[in-house]
Amino acid sequence: MLRAGVVSPFKPECYKPLRDNDVERIHRGALDLLEQIGLSEASASCIELVCGAGGRLTNEGRLVFPRGLVEDTIAGAGRNFQLHGQDPKNDLNPWGDNTYFSTAGAAVHIYDAASHEYRESTLKDLYNIARLVDSLDHIDAYSRPVVARDMEDSHALDINTLYTCITGTSKHGATSMSTPESVRACLDMLHIVAGGEDKWRARPFITQTNCFVVPPMKFATESLDCMEVAVRGGMPIMMVSAGQSGATSPAALAGTIMQEIAEVLAGLVFVNLISPGHPAISVPAAFVSDLRTGAMSGGSGEQALLSASSAQMSRYYDLCAGALAGITDSKTPDAQHGYEKGMTEVLAAHAGANMIYESAGMQASLLAFSMEGMVIDNDMIGNIKRTLKGIEVTEDSLSIENLDAIIVNPNADFSVLPDALDTATLHLKDILSSHYPDHTPVETDAMIREKFDIRLPKEIMRA
Repeated sequence: MLRAGVVSPFKPECYKPLRDNDVERIHRGALDLLEQIGLSEASASCIELVCGAGGRLTNEGRLVFPRGLVEDTIAGAGRNFQLHGQDPKNDLNPWGDNTYFSTAGAAVHIYDAASHEYRESTLKDLYNIARLVDSLDHIDAYSRPVVARDMEDSHALDINTLYTCITGTSKHGATSMSTPESVRACLDMLHIVAGGEDKWRARPFITQTNCFVVPPMKFATESLDCMEVAVRGGMPIMMVSAGQSGATSPAALAGTIMQEIAEVLAGLVFVNLISPGHPAISVPAAFVSDLRTGAMSGGSGEQALLSASSAQMSRYYDLCAGALAGITDSKTPDAQHGYEKGMTEVLAAHAGANMIYESAGMQASLLAFSMEGMVIDNDMIGNIKRTLKGIEVTEDSLSIENLDAIIVNPNADFSVLPDALDTATLHLKDILSSHYPDHTPVETDAMIREKFDIRLPKEIMRA
């Protein structure tokens, strides 16, 4: 059974922040950037593959991509691929009109609702957040949302973060890897969990999150190397380009969108030269700066427009459209949290995003995470999914024959109810005290712990 929370016989028209002719102008501008300026700091493998396909390395060391190569790549790119869960009931179909919501991010703090203070995030937090994702109905996938600050070694961090992704939930997971060696080790672990490399390749249930560019128009060389190992290992790729309007991309929103599209298309060419049709999620993750302070303004109207526009552009290419939304600037789960998340996520969803990342739990412009906030966001996401279904009008739904049976009760009881944070705190306590995922067999977990340096104590993983 596939998770399809937005399937309906009727789908409302998409929200389009860009006019059709402006979409074409941005597309042409992105092709011009790739053909005339290109990207610097490409890996040796990327240079070899792109130049072998008609690209060119300039005297300044910039790798340029001919229009024909980019257009051919778009035409032949992977479409209609599934993102698998460890349990098939959690499989996702991220294409067409389907929209799914996921966690994501790299927050370094946890908001403690009891003390109203921040503390550094830990490996245990990662596991607990995965358990929450596993139990919350409207959050469809788990992408690592915080960094385990109690781990200093990057290789151990990569291994242990992946471990929480695969043991904390049976939903599709995503995480980043810092070196090619870490990617290979992660693949080894995934083969164990899947029951062999062939079974892993048939149903890959982890995506690699890869920020493969340093905007503007510069590759992150080691990230390209990680991407190549992951692609050759059969792992889906989330291609993230994260320029910030007014800082690392143009202050004009249209220019930022154009730059992000160009960077993501460069990544798409590289992925498809390694493995034609490989599953890749396009995430032109444009952010926006407050030009008065230089700080990120993730809950602004401009951010909502950028997220929705990035989704619209990916849909223009008929690619799996990923967008970032839910990046509130609020420091706590309060009213600001609600309206900023609601605005950015509903516009991204109605613009056609197939995967909406950072949709639950994020606080303080991506610097912190709130588990109570995640519980609140789950309810918000359920309401957004309902708006995507639209209203079906039939003879039965018009209910003409029932109108005379309506009864108005003038004695409604408007009792004082607990506020959202209090309710979320109670629900969070209930989940974390009772929900311990058991989809990883004890024998498999023992094999992983024997081969890898797993630092999550076994005793916190069982009731």
